[in-house]
Amino acid sequence: MSVLPTSRLSRFAFWRRPPEPEPYLEFHTPRRTRGAALWEWLAKASGQLALGLAFILVLAGIVHLASVLAMPLLATNNAFARLTRIAPMNGMTLLPDPSPSGMTLPLSDPAFVSAVCLYDLADHPLKVRVPATSDYTSVSFYTARGVPFYALNDQAAGRVIELDLLSPMQRAALPEDEEITAADRLIVESPSLKGVVLIRAFARYPDTRDAIRRQLEAATCMPST
Repeated sequence: MSVLPTSRLSRFAFWRRPPEPEPYLEFHTPRRTRGAALWEWLAKASGQLALGLAFILVLAGIVHLASVLAMPLLATNNAFARLTRIAPMNGMTLLPDPSPSGMTLPLSDPAFVSAVCLYDLADHPLKVRVPATSDYTSVSFYTARGVPFYALNDQAAGRVIELDLLSPMQRAALPEDEEITAADRLIVESPSLKGVVLIRAFARYPDTRDAIRRQLEAATCMPST
């Protein structure tokens, strides 16, 4: 058997050597893989961030709603509690005029003369009668938590405001023909057993204030049997 010379074997090995990988593929494949991984990480991070923000917003809304609903229950010194110190139950009381040193009710308008009636409908309905003054008189109704539920003035009711204040059970026990008995008298249903009737009379001029206070002294608020 003949043996090829070393120089001829070298030439044969050179031509049979496998081709080297293309530089384009070797250079670009790792870069494309890193970019895809980066986008995948960003997508996961943004999804987790959005989920966290949504959870925080929902939690903040629940806390805000709970605090708003709990405020009337936690307020131990609301208007009804303050008025019980100076006004009897089921009776009319004239309030002192607002002054720079303080006021009985918050945000009281000094142009008005005010009176209040704290009511308790547990035993009997309440009959309210307010004479009209020379200018403007209004009657507003609030629950013990300060929620308004009815209001009227002397222009709508006539020269004298007269009404019966009843609880839902007392209203349901009335005969159907006693819902409204006269044009100057009506029936108001209170959503709570306890609350406040606020009477305000406008004093257009300072020298008429005393006369208006005397007119409001004739207002009555008493249980009806």
